[in-house]
Amino acid sequence: MSKKKNFYITTTLPYVNAKPHIGFAIEIIRADAIARFQRKIGKNVFFNTGTDEHGVKILQKAEEEGVTAQQLVDKNAQVYKDVFNLLHIQYDAFVRTTDDRHQKSAQAFWNVCNDAGYIEKRTYTGLYCSGCELFKTDRDLIDGKCIDHPTTVLEEISEENYFFLYSKFAEKLLKLYEQKDFVIPEFRLNEIKNQIKEGLEDFSISRVKDKMRWGIPVPGDDSQVMYVWFDALVNYISTLGWPDDMDTFNQFWNEENSTMVQICGKDNLRQQSAMWQAMLAASGLPCTSHILINGFITVNGQKMSKTLGNVIDPVEIVSEFGVDALRYFAIRELSPHEDSDFDIGRFKDAYNANLANGIGNLTNRILKMAEDNVSSNEITLSDELPNDYVEKMNEYNLHRASEIAWNHVATLDKYIQETEPFKLIKTDPDAGKKVIIELVGKLYTIAHMIEPFIPETSAKIIGAIKVHKKPETPIFNRL
Repeated sequence: MSKKKNFYITTTLPYVNAKPHIGFAIEIIRADAIARFQRKIGKNVFFNTGTDEHGVKILQKAEEEGVTAQQLVDKNAQVYKDVFNLLHIQYDAFVRTTDDRHQKSAQAFWNVCNDAGYIEKRTYTGLYCSGCELFKTDRDLIDGKCIDHPTTVLEEISEENYFFLYSKFAEKLLKLYEQKDFVIPEFRLNEIKNQIKEGLEDFSISRVKDKMRWGIPVPGDDSQVMYVWFDALVNYISTLGWPDDMDTFNQFWNEENSTMVQICGKDNLRQQSAMWQAMLAASGLPCTSHILINGFITVNGQKMSKTLGNVIDPVEIVSEFGVDALRYFAIRELSPHEDSDFDIGRFKDAYNANLANGIGNLTNRILKMAEDNVSSNEITLSDELPNDYVEKMNEYNLHRASEIAWNHVATLDKYIQETEPFKLIKTDPDAGKKVIIELVGKLYTIAHMIEPFIPETSAKIIGAIKVHKKPETPIFNRL
């Protein structure tokens, strides 16, 4: 287990040109589970999330709706906050890239990189994908189309921009990738290594204001605004107060006493594990400790798309099945790193098998026996967590840790079948009591294990154990 006492974790910042979809809900649920566990084992945790509010997509959406860009982002940022609250996300900061503090931080970061000699103004012609908000090279395209946005028409842009001298950082990045578990999983680490070895090209970090007016002004040049990716990535440190509140920043963004973790989708691999790390190196700041890469969430094998009409709304899932059902499915039933299909039939099967008939039914059976046959002062409870579970959680392997927790559920079910305490209590009361007391203690341990994953359920079980009563209503109703 890491001896570092501080822990920082951040999601990516989703664009607010559309409401949250299930893919980002999965990302933030997983980040929340990691943050909850780190708090549970005594770390000082800073969990950052928020909204990315600049760029051409925001401007286009605002124009479609007949509102200003600021009005659009104000409205939609609140939508995201409401969804995060619905998902029981315990974040410590919600950064908006239109916040004054963030904008000042982004400009300060620009100045530091510029003063270090890593920003240069030049004329550039290239293909721009408005879906990614990125310029594309030939190796980023298949049949002349963006891999991630094949229906988006690429725009050829020729203008004078500022460039970040990314090409100077190949050696530093490859050295960084020698760090253990820098990118998780390893096959994504190998993917970004290969990209770096193919060569790095300097990337544009500004747009001409006359063509793209919705952005942070470039320091010292009012004719340009910052490129949205350069601006947005700085949120990971602006949220900590850099460069004004250095006490908070130094507590959570340092290599000696803090672990810094980023979680993102596979389409963010280059931006998070290479571009941002190069920017940090240019500024003289420490690089991230670990970057966790999620796969995409698909529907019937297809990537979610508004055009296809297959976007899943997490609010609708929670409204019908409850927040912990979605959190459970996100962590245990979906692949942590490969693409996963969100199938509602499979969702319901998992709900019935592992929530209603699993942890829910187990809780009712054990606490009914305890309520009827033993007194609360006979039961000793321990907050100690199993070593294998702790090990996997510290490796950010939520999927395996949840498997361990539900294996404990299955083991208790089997133990009840083998010992039949409801019968034993009648023929040998002392032996029956001993088994029931043991079952309550182990259920209490399970409740603590599942707290990062399904906190509402965990609280219900722990509360029921402490008042020594079976829950009045089922924790999960069978579908």
